[in-house]
Amino acid sequence: MTLLPTSIPANFSHEAVDENHNNTDYTLCHYDENEWIFTVIPVYILIISVLGIILNVFVLMIYWLHKKACNVAEIYLSNLAAAHLFLMSSLPFWAVNVQKRYDWNLSETLCKLVPFSISMNADCSIYILVLVSIDRYLALVHPLTHGKMRSPFCAKLACVVVWAVCFLLNVPVLIYREVEHYPEQNVSRCFLSYSDQTDKVVSILNVILKFIIPIFIMSFCTLKIIQAVRNRLRERFSTQGKEHKATTLILAVFLAFLICWVPFHVFKILDLLSRYNIVGGCEFRLGWFQQIFIFLAFFNSVLNPILYVCVGRNFRRKVKETFSQISNKRKSTFSLVTTCANLSRSVKTENATS
Repeated sequence: MTLLPTSIPANFSHEAVDENHNNTDYTLCHYDENEWIFTVIPVYILIISVLGIILNVFVLMIYWLHKKACNVAEIYLSNLAAAHLFLMSSLPFWAVNVQKRYDWNLSETLCKLVPFSISMNADCSIYILVLVSIDRYLALVHPLTHGKMRSPFCAKLACVVVWAVCFLLNVPVLIYREVEHYPEQNVSRCFLSYSDQTDKVVSILNVILKFIIPIFIMSFCTLKIIQAVRNRLRERFSTQGKEHKATTLILAVFLAFLICWVPFHVFKILDLLSRYNIVGGCEFRLGWFQQIFIFLAFFNSVLNPILYVCVGRNFRRKVKETFSQISNKRKSTFSLVTTCANLSRSVKTENATS
């Protein structure tokens, strides 16, 4: 997923001429300086980075410290939180880049690693949501026939596969990201050094593999889940209340994903269609919209932990139990220290009297 710009046009503030399909008429695209992008967006990125790191560390801490092992849904959600955490940890570097008007002052190694981390972890979060949707589908639509597939071992194995596949999908970012200096403007850009044709092909593959296919799978599973829940409610079938509670949380997470990510991909698709002259439009302006909406999409990493607390009853219960565990351990430790101190005093007193 090319989440970050291949390069920012040097003349974005000037007029550009875009040929239409007939190659006879031209559409003038005028660009303003858009100073707010270089002032507001970096602050926004830093805010969501700090919030995302804190909230996702909190989620992972609860799953890690709780006395009971994670169930299948929690294995997926903890991996989702890990992907969000790594993503949020990489964003401050890009905030600095935006603030400096995309003048890359860091090393070429970071030019490769930072976009790689952002892109890979964004992909992981999408495909883990696919796993979550499939898990809910199996739990509610095929609870008897596919029960063995919903074991913790299978969930962990599926997560390992997702991390490995997303790593491989983003290896080109490590290979082709590079820093290029432009002496006439005295700036350095961190961009993907694809040819124009290669960039188009990669963009098409990214849209298909990282948006259309995942959305199709998640939408199919969600529709079947809603139908199954409705049928169970009609039949007043309540023996799987826990599954229904987990499903409510998963549906909320899926809805948040759609709200945050769909606008970016819509403009990504429009940009591709414009580059192939299928639709008219200004590529520069579409590029700016992609930049704005990708940072909106990153807010999803902050929103999910909030949903766990607001919608996830099981997660709230785990939070209470975890803090109760910590409190009890402190009390027992304090009690042990007090007992040892009292015993030490009594021994000293006996020795003094003897």
